Amino acid sequence: MGHKVFANHAHVFEEAVRPHGTIERLKALMAEAGIDKAVTFAPISGGPRAQMSEPDKNPNVWLAGAIKGDADLYGFGTIDFSKENLREQTEQIADLGLRGIKLHPAYQQFKVNGERAYQVYEAAERCGLFLSFHTGVHWHRLSDYTLLLFDDLTYDFPNLKFSMEHIGGYCFFKEAVAVIANRRGNAADPHVFAGWTSIYDKGLWYISDAELYDLLRITGTSAQIFGLDFPYRDAQYFKAAIGRILGLDISEDAKAQILGKNLADALNVAL
Repeated sequence: MGHKVFANHAHVFEEAVRPHGTIERLKALMAEAGIDKAVTFAPISGGPRAQMSEPDKNPNVWLAGAIKGDADLYGFGTIDFSKENLREQTEQIADLGLRGIKLHPAYQQFKVNGERAYQVYEAAERCGLFLSFHTGVHWHRLSDYTLLLFDDLTYDFPNLKFSMEHIGGYCFFKEAVAVIANRRGNAADPHVFAGWTSIYDKGLWYISDAELYDLLRITGTSAQIFGLDFPYRDAQYFKAAIGRILGLDISEDAKAQILGKNLADALNVAL
C-alpha cells in the first residue's frame, strides 16, 4: 500500500554556503525517493561555524522567502542564543509564517531547561510553534542536554509540542522513551514525539528493530515522526529508511502515521 510521506528534518542552505544542501537539491532528492512534503530547517544561528553567507543575514527571513509559494515545503526557524531578544526572535518566526523552530542544545550550547531557553519555549507555546530538538551525544557537556531534562518541559509548558530527533540515539534511547511515555499517559493527542531521524545508521544514532517495536508499544503509534537529516543523507538512504518502516510488522495505519500523518496533524497540514 502506498503512503504519503511528509518528512521532518531537512537542513537547507544558501548555495554559496553549502552547494549540496540547497532547496533545489532537496526537492530533487524528494522526487527521487518518493517524498511528498518536507519540513525545512533554517541554518542554525549562534553555533561555532557560520551557516549564512553574510554574518548579519537573518536565516529565518531567508528561509521564509526561499520557500514562499512552495506547497510541499514548510519552514522551521532558528534562534540566535548569543542575543538577548529571545522572545522577539521566536515571535518573528511565527510572524514570518514558519511552523516551528529547530533547536540544537549541544551545537548552540544552551541548557535544555535553562532560564534562557525557557523564554523561547514560553513564546513558542504562546505562538503555537512546534519545536524539533537534536537529541543524543554531540560533543558538548551532557549535563546541558541529557534526555531526562526534557521532562521538565512537559510539566512547565503543557501545551508545547516538540520532537526529540534521533530519539536520543544509541546512548539515550531509553531516556527518550521515558520522557514520551511520562508525558503521554492516557492522552489521545501526543505533545512529545519521537523523531525517526538517522536511526538507521550503525553508530551513535542506531536504533534496532526490537527497540522500535518497544517504542511503539510503550508510547503509541501517534507519537512518531519520520525525518531525513538532509543534506547529510542521500536519496538512497531515504529510500532505505522508508523501506525499513514499511518492512516493520505493524499495521498499515501505523506506517502511514509514522511516514507523514502524525507530522501533518501536529502542524495542521493537509496531507
